Amino acid sequence: MILQKLKTFIKYVLINTKIVPGKVFERTRTHWLRVVSHEASMNMIQNISTELSSVLEISGNRWENYFKKLNYKSMYYPEFDIQKINSFSNTYDLIIIEHVLEHLIFPFKAMKNIYSLLNNNGYVLIITPFLVKIHNAPQDCTRWTETGMKYFLVECGFRKENIVTGSWGNRSCVKANFNKWIKFNPLFHSLVNDPEYPITIWAFAQK
Repeated sequence: MILQKLKTFIKYVLINTKIVPGKVFERTRTHWLRVVSHEASMNMIQNISTELSSVLEISGNRWENYFKKLNYKSMYYPEFDIQKINSFSNTYDLIIIEHVLEHLIFPFKAMKNIYSLLNNNGYVLIITPFLVKIHNAPQDCTRWTETGMKYFLVECGFRKENIVTGSWGNRSCVKANFNKWIKFNPLFHSLVNDPEYPITIWAFAQK
């Protein structure tokens, strides 16, 4: 208890004296392979936040606090299966699907349904792994490069000029995650990107 209070006090001092930026502490709570994609996705969302009134997050709740003042829903498999939609009466300005698409047996069906669930000019945010070990939940099916994801989205109905993609990774991070998911440590872990070793890719597309 005393140790935890001491850690909290030290963190408070370091942030408020600007010795260490608050972003550094935020990063240490995140898996190394997700740090850059999380920050990139936040920048993209902030750029369109004034356009949004309804948000659906599929099998996740990372954005719940950020969108707490909007009409926000988080829906999970198996109660909600994006591959099998019976009704499109509820539509959204933004649909978020992070680290989910790779687990779907029918990703094309899922993305076509997402397209149908978007309002006109609505957005979808996708994050998915590439050079990451198989992690069944309940299965692990597919990987995309940036180029592969862009044309997958085109095939699903999005216009190429309305799609932005990105990726991040490096050889050290690929190796570090062979056995277990590693939290980011700024003393030992680099965020330098090596385009030949993408670990996560992301896409942001507008209908």
